[in-house]
Amino acid sequence: MTYKQTPDDLPDKLPKLPDELPDDEPKNLPPGSSHHRAFVGPPNKYDLVSAMQFNLLTFLGLRENHFLLDIGCGSLRGGRLFITYLLTGRYFAIEPNQRLIEEGIKNELGGHLVDIKQPVFSNDPNFTLSAFNQKFDFIMAQSIFSHASVPQIRRCLAEAKKVMKPASIFAATFVKGEKNYEGGVWVYPGCVTYTFEFFKSLVEEHGLACKRLEWPHPTAQTWVVIVNPGNEDNIPDIGSITDLLRLKNELISCKDKLSKIEGRPYVKLGVWIEKSVKRIRRRKKK
Repeated sequence: MTYKQTPDDLPDKLPKLPDELPDDEPKNLPPGSSHHRAFVGPPNKYDLVSAMQFNLLTFLGLRENHFLLDIGCGSLRGGRLFITYLLTGRYFAIEPNQRLIEEGIKNELGGHLVDIKQPVFSNDPNFTLSAFNQKFDFIMAQSIFSHASVPQIRRCLAEAKKVMKPASIFAATFVKGEKNYEGGVWVYPGCVTYTFEFFKSLVEEHGLACKRLEWPHPTAQTWVVIVNPGNEDNIPDIGSITDLLRLKNELISCKDKLSKIEGRPYVKLGVWIEKSVKRIRRRKKK
């Protein structure tokens, strides 16, 4: 499905939803609420997750001429950045919930940009990535396997194998835990967990390789990159970058705590006494 709507085309086709809420109000809604931002996850982190996806893929090598497949694009949380960045006709996405796509176009992207960039969407509910008859340089599955059953993950990986080029990069997240989800259905808005070893074994079942990435995630999910065997060494090492980010955040936190401590009256008094003692000592030396 290729979109060519303009903003004037969309409102009559959409169900009435609480999009007239004040700007800050959707941020307080729980994940899974009907608002297009809240339905796909914590609405107060909508912007962070969007930027996180874009920054990661561009760091891994995504350029404007590449073909990208966004699995579970939702309301275009990340898509609004990717569609703008990529050349015309290079963004493809699967999202079973057509309403979310339409809400994303209406509220996050705009129909005129869609006319220019010509993104292609599918409402397939069964991870049929091959439906586009297109090979992809990059594939993204952000917060998809964190809700999926093992059969659904296997289906997605089997389809991904079909549409990957020899050097393709498939970036995905899951929730790492001590137990593996044994159910057979999609879980939402809750999450399911898998051990890294088990998730890696699922990837390897399909003739692919898996490498964990220490890339920050606002909801503490684990990033992995899935590639064809032999390409693991081509994945950039981002460990040092995340270490620096972690140290930077710790430094900001320490400075904030220090400023609060220094503002307390007895601390101010102690600082004043210390400075006074130093001045007296300097005078005595003279």
